[in-house]
Amino acid sequence: MLPFLREIYYIPLQKALGLSNTRLGVLMSVFGAVALLTYFPGGWLADRVSSRKLITFSMLATGLAGFYFATFPSYAISVAIHAFWGVTCSLTFWGAMIKATRDWAPGSEQGRAFGILESGRGIAELASSTALLAVFARLGSARIGLARVIILYSIMDVLLGLIAWFTIVDTAKEAQSAEGRFRFGQIFVVLKMPVVWLMSVVILAAYSAYWGSYYFTPYATDVFLMSVVFGGAIGVGKMWVKPLGALGAGFLADKVGVSRTVAWSFGILIPSFGVFVVTPGNPKLVMILIVNTAIASLAIFALRGIYFALLEEGRIPLAITGTAVGFMSAVGFTPDVFMPVLGGVLLDRYPHGLGYKFYFAIIVGLCLVGLLSSLVIYKECRRQLGGPSI
Repeated sequence: MLPFLREIYYIPLQKALGLSNTRLGVLMSVFGAVALLTYFPGGWLADRVSSRKLITFSMLATGLAGFYFATFPSYAISVAIHAFWGVTCSLTFWGAMIKATRDWAPGSEQGRAFGILESGRGIAELASSTALLAVFARLGSARIGLARVIILYSIMDVLLGLIAWFTIVDTAKEAQSAEGRFRFGQIFVVLKMPVVWLMSVVILAAYSAYWGSYYFTPYATDVFLMSVVFGGAIGVGKMWVKPLGALGAGFLADKVGVSRTVAWSFGILIPSFGVFVVTPGNPKLVMILIVNTAIASLAIFALRGIYFALLEEGRIPLAITGTAVGFMSAVGFTPDVFMPVLGGVLLDRYPHGLGYKFYFAIIVGLCLVGLLSSLVIYKECRRQLGGPSI
């Protein structure tokens, strides 16, 4: 949560750091750019080094940097911290987490495995965010309250890093076994697989929609004229549907197919973000905002819960899981680079809610591309299995 504080505390963070929308967007773009550069080597690392070691290091390093960020340092230092978080959240963490999850479940239960992963993350995120938003509100929703929130998140990261060291099974020997040994040529095997590119596009579209959800909070305060605490409650509120969306999609995907469930989720997102585009910013219409936020969040977290389960449906060999995930993440998570800056520029250039409409309209277009890609994956998987390609 440390690199993504703006999801709930957009305006308080902007004021505490004294930054424009564009500069605040640059912080996340720097984080995203570093993450983008390290996803691929991070996947290679996950195929070579124990998930236990990688995850423990990532949690400790992220938390320690958070203590410094709680002092609200200069813009240059804030940029450096976000770059560092790009390393600890991508290079040493992401591939290790995905590979550990795929190892955990048999092929027939990959949907629920990744659904449980995302649901569990959602429950933890919900519990911590709700509690810390209460702390923030109790302290007057001011600079000191945000600093306390950041410190508490940092403490949790450090503690979880220590817990990970003692609980996660060390897979170092497995990673270096004869059967699972990574070979450099496998990079080219991954790059030659069309399904990997299609999955990358699916993730890119889904993750762009996820970035759109970050703007639900400032959208509520800037356009619907709600309070900062209400905006924060919107940010926390959408987390309540995360466990339901991810877990439900996981079990559904195991029954009807991952690619089909992904397509249905995009089919929900396209009209949902379309509603944000056409709805006027009238406080009397706040119920539309609340309901549509819940619907969009449900579909977004359904996608986040299952898109990596496409690895099994796409028949990606287990031995190159980390490498495939690294490449897919390097392409799929590029929204970390362009979406925050795009949002910041649009909001600064087009005030009075128009910037939000343009931003959400772009997401509608990206979700349409994601829908088409998921349908191609579905058709190809049915063809390989000899079933009807509809």
